[in-house]
Amino acid sequence: MNILFYCQHVLGVGHLRRSLAIAEELAGERLSIVSGGPEAPLPYPDHVESIRLPGLRMDENFSELFPVDPQTNLEEVKALRREKLFQAMDEIRPDVFLVELFPFGRRGFAFELDPLLTAARQGRFGPVKTVVSLRDALVEKKKQEKYEAWVLDRLNRLFDLLLIHADPKLLSLDETFSRTGDIACPVRYTGYVATPAASGARGRKRRELGLADGQRLFVVSAGGGQVGGPVLAAALEAFTRLETKNARLRMFAGPYLDAATFSKLETRAKDLPGAEVLRFSRDFATELAAADASLSMAGYNTTMDLLASGIPAAVWPFGQNREQRMRAARLERLGGPAVLEDADLAPDLLARRMDRLAATPRRTGPPPVDLNGAQTSARLLLNLMGEMR
Repeated sequence: MNILFYCQHVLGVGHLRRSLAIAEELAGERLSIVSGGPEAPLPYPDHVESIRLPGLRMDENFSELFPVDPQTNLEEVKALRREKLFQAMDEIRPDVFLVELFPFGRRGFAFELDPLLTAARQGRFGPVKTVVSLRDALVEKKKQEKYEAWVLDRLNRLFDLLLIHADPKLLSLDETFSRTGDIACPVRYTGYVATPAASGARGRKRRELGLADGQRLFVVSAGGGQVGGPVLAAALEAFTRLETKNARLRMFAGPYLDAATFSKLETRAKDLPGAEVLRFSRDFATELAAADASLSMAGYNTTMDLLASGIPAAVWPFGQNREQRMRAARLERLGGPAVLEDADLAPDLLARRMDRLAATPRRTGPPPVDLNGAQTSARLLLNLMGEMR
């Protein structure tokens, strides 16, 4: 069976990471991921083909599309992307076309998805089931009623199934999309998508890093990095004020953090024994397994990986919209990572928080929400393909 998975990341790498985690569970199927955001240093499973579109991105306000290559023309990039998308569908003839976020988000990409999905509905590519892959919470809109009508028009005309990568006990779609009851296609909750570390990862990684018994390791991260500068800088200054002795700090600044800010962080870390600043980890779950405490942005993927690891953690939500804070606040009440406010990034306050985290035992019991989203998504997709036989 063939699956074509469309995933367009525009600011961070979270959407692509989640898509790759689902793809990992579909080994044995022919699977292609078509993407067109900035280059992301993420490993693809061996069975997954990567199809790259000319890159488009957005600023942190999600207000306007820009070519990743500033030397190219936006309208020419759009035309070329449409052509390559139709070519991919014609060549692959997928049984399932899986679309990440759209039409609930990525409305700026309707220029290529509306005609492609319409052609699929008209049978141009043979029998194909169309599926939405959606996270738990949607960002708020200035004209919510108009937005929801726009979404429903496309969802009900163009899609066969909606997969929501969430646990409805924590967050259900109707809390951020009031017309959930008007959705015509089947709606299935999969649980949250997380990436747990392999068995024995903690010991292997700590030996690799040369960590002594009892030495405390902090991992600090900012996802893609484009909006994570404040928490990264604050963590380095707080590290100088720790009461925790014999500590190490590994910071992952993110592939999209601007070069000037990254250079400042690197320079500062060189003055701090035990601190190092890196761009990105291709195996973040293993980094968390080796660590004793974590500070990070509060993105979906990072938060779920923190829950999977059980590590004591604190998260700083992105303030541009409600999505990260809504999820993080509810998880905090269930014993998940603590939520940091802007004022908590003051170095003395943050150092005290880091000391408390370092003294907190790792959670050993089950996580407070369902984290089997990747496996359940794969099963539901396979069931859908089975119906086509």
